[in-house]
Amino acid sequence: MVERAKRKRCAIYTRKSTEDGLEQDFNSLDAQREACAAYTLSQAIEGWEAVPELYDDGGWSGGSMKRPALVQLLDDVKAGQVDIIVVYKVDRLTRSLADFAKIVEILDENEASFVSVTQSFNTTNSMGRLTLNVLLSFAQFEREVTGERIRDKVAASKKKGMWMGGPVPLGYRVEERKLLFEPSEVESVRYIFDRYIALKSVPKLVDDLAARDFRTRKRTMSSGRVLGGVHIRTGALTLMLQNPIYVSKIRHRGELYDGEHDPIISQERFDQVQAIFSHNRRDKTLGKRSRNPSLLTGIITDPDGRPMSPTQSKKQSRTYRYYSTRLKPLEDKTSAWHLPAGDLEQIVIEAIANHLSHGLILDSEDEPLNEGMIDQYRQTAKTLSSTSAIEQRKFLLRCHTKVQVEAQAVKINLNLEEHQDPIVISVDAKLVSKGSELRLAVAPDNGPAKHEPDPVLLRLIANAFAARDYLIDGVASPLVSDYSQRHLKKLARLSFLAPDIIKAIVQGSQPVDLTGRRFLRAGKIPLDWEGQRTLFGFE
Repeated sequence: MVERAKRKRCAIYTRKSTEDGLEQDFNSLDAQREACAAYTLSQAIEGWEAVPELYDDGGWSGGSMKRPALVQLLDDVKAGQVDIIVVYKVDRLTRSLADFAKIVEILDENEASFVSVTQSFNTTNSMGRLTLNVLLSFAQFEREVTGERIRDKVAASKKKGMWMGGPVPLGYRVEERKLLFEPSEVESVRYIFDRYIALKSVPKLVDDLAARDFRTRKRTMSSGRVLGGVHIRTGALTLMLQNPIYVSKIRHRGELYDGEHDPIISQERFDQVQAIFSHNRRDKTLGKRSRNPSLLTGIITDPDGRPMSPTQSKKQSRTYRYYSTRLKPLEDKTSAWHLPAGDLEQIVIEAIANHLSHGLILDSEDEPLNEGMIDQYRQTAKTLSSTSAIEQRKFLLRCHTKVQVEAQAVKINLNLEEHQDPIVISVDAKLVSKGSELRLAVAPDNGPAKHEPDPVLLRLIANAFAARDYLIDGVASPLVSDYSQRHLKKLARLSFLAPDIIKAIVQGSQPVDLTGRRFLRAGKIPLDWEGQRTLFGFE
């Protein structure tokens, strides 16, 4: 008795690189599927049986694995629903040797195989795999050579000034692969360039065009979808104003070539527009157009080495500025740092000014500078501390300054002179809570840095004495009239602090991490002054 062959489920996969001809009753995909079905039927004695599911990728290139039907097919293989993949030719499955290796790996892991009906081999034996690798190498070689040939043809055509396709710029139409004027749009293009020269601002120009109800050209895609017909946006307008096509130039890989078409805009007017863009970019870099220019934009990194960008938040009528970590897509938002901008900028400027004013700079041979250079640096320090934010940012950019925020320090790296080694200045600083704000506090041992009294601590001390007078002598005070008995007792404890602790708070020289919240949360404040100094970090 003849043993019946084990059932093998066969999935037929078809592909065509373009959509041309797919609308026909019998197209390339149908021809591939018919040949594969006939081959599968011929192997019925081996237990081969075609699955009813259709795996067709019409209009998808074989250079990528991101094809809907192929993705579904591989998922079905992993799910154990397919035993053999049947294709008309190897290159229908993939043209990439690397992608083929991935597919074979998936087949091996799931005890499946692959068969080409026009090439007599499969992946169930080593000789079949060798032949497949050779064929795919040639297929990939052919694809790469074809790509290089197309790129060379496009480059040669653009060097001759020919239009090589793409979205047709406003003001032109295409006839026989040549750009010609579109009379209904030419004047609109000239108005846009002239208006930008007058306004010198793309956002203002966007508003101006919207007020005139200017809309983009409508385009109908091959799928029937209609694009355009909307108010022009900032990005599209910027690209248009910088497009050399309007002065009869063709751009290719950073180079400009004379075009075959006629210009809409004169070269002089186009150059004037580019000069305004260049000026605006320079002003933006220096922060001239910002009400609160951020000195450290582009030069500061967080404790994890990630770049930081200026951000703002509003609470009631107050605006708070921060430098926040610039996160990558899908990066954990809770890992971001948000540091007070004003404190950071003050630390950097004061640290550099203090370094210069004290003549702490050495020349390239580690020898002390002469008196003339020291005087020059001291004058720079004096100017830096008193000048505007714009001038301070110019100085930081000129010195190629880099600011690295660390857990308990801020490190500043700058080059004052080209021939000198980079200078590294480190400032001890801690992130502390002062009231409802986060502040960066500088440690007292960082030279003659400026220390300002903490208003939260000052108010707390004043309330403490008012609470003690009320509890002991019954003297009422508006400072504590609304407080509960429990809170009054907690406040009164602070009136018994050591005199030197209170003096330090008044002068602003207390430890950087000593906050009002820490005072109030202290479970038991020692009555002896030495114990108080130890508890609050004065020793």
